[in-house]
Amino acid sequence: MITIGEHSLAPVALGCMNVSHAYGTPPSEEHSIKLLNKALDLGYNMLDTAALYGFGNNEKLLAKAVGHRRNEFFLASKCGMFKGPDGKRAIDGRPQTIRQTCEEALQRLNTDVIDLYYLHRWDKSVPIEESIGELSRLVDEGKIKHLGLSEVSATTLEKAHQIHPIAAVQSEYSLWSRNAEIAVIDKCQELGSTFVSFSPVGRGILSGELQNNQFVDGDIRNAMPRFNAENFESNLSAVNKFASLLPIFAEENVSLPAPTLAQFALAWTLAKAPHSIALPGTTNFKHLEDNLNAQHYTVSNALLELIERTVPQKAFVGGRYNAPTQAEIDTEQF
Repeated sequence: MITIGEHSLAPVALGCMNVSHAYGTPPSEEHSIKLLNKALDLGYNMLDTAALYGFGNNEKLLAKAVGHRRNEFFLASKCGMFKGPDGKRAIDGRPQTIRQTCEEALQRLNTDVIDLYYLHRWDKSVPIEESIGELSRLVDEGKIKHLGLSEVSATTLEKAHQIHPIAAVQSEYSLWSRNAEIAVIDKCQELGSTFVSFSPVGRGILSGELQNNQFVDGDIRNAMPRFNAENFESNLSAVNKFASLLPIFAEENVSLPAPTLAQFALAWTLAKAPHSIALPGTTNFKHLEDNLNAQHYTVSNALLELIERTVPQKAFVGGRYNAPTQAEIDTEQF
C-alpha cells in the first residue's frame, strides 16, 4: 500500500479521463457508471478526475456514479486547466481562478472536501508560489486535504514544496516515456511526495493490442508525434521487442495467472518508481481488472536490466506532445 496522509492506497489507481474525454466518443453514461462501481467492487480505492475532463462532466459523472460510495475511495481532481470562455482548453493558474474552479468542482463532485487536488498545469505566467499559496488557503479552509502538481520539473516541485507540502506529483511515465527519471522521481523521494504515473501503458501501445495508428476523430493521439506515420512503425517495433520478454516475466511470476503485456508494462512502472502509484485508465471491464491485478506481479532486477538493454529509452522516437502542447508543460526532457 502507498500512503498519502492518513490514507493507505493501492499502487494502482483508476484514471477516469477515458470515460468522458480525449479518445473520441466516450462510452454511454450507463456503461461508465457500471465501470466506476465495478472499479470500487474490485478494490480500486483512488479515483482521479479533473475539471478539464469533459469540461466538468467527468466530475459530475463521478458524483452520479459513486457519490453514494464516497467513503470507499480517495478522490483526486485537478484545477488550472479547463474550458475557457471561448469553449477551448485554457490554462490559468491565477489564485482567483483556482479558487473558483475548486468551488465549482466541489459542487460538481457533490462533496465537502477533495482528498487530493492537483494543479493540472503550471501557468507559466503566474509564479508557482502564487498558485500554491491559494491552494494552501483552500487546505486551511478544509476544502482540500492534500496538494499535488502535474507535469512539473523537479525545480518547480521544490519551489512549490517550500510554500506547502506537495503530497503527490503526477507525470506521464512508462517504458516509452521516461523523462521523469531525469530528476522528478528522485525529487519526489527526497521530499516525501508520492509519484503518480499517468499513461503507464503508453496510451495503449504498450498493451500490444494497438497495431495501427488509425484513430477516430477527437482522439488526442492524432496530434501526438509518436503515433504519426513517421514514427509509429518504429515505436511498434520497440514494443514488439518488449513483448519478446513477456515469457521471462511470466516465469518470474509463475504462481500467478499468465500476465498480459499491459500488466508487464504496469509492473515495470511500479518497479522503476518505488513507492509510486500507477494510474491507467480504461473503458474495458477486463482491462479494469487486469490493471488492478498488475500490482501483484514483480520484476526482478535482472529482468529490469535486460529490458533496459533490449528496449532502451532511445528505442522510442517522436515527442510526447506536439510543439504547442509541449511548450505548456514544465517537465524535464531528454
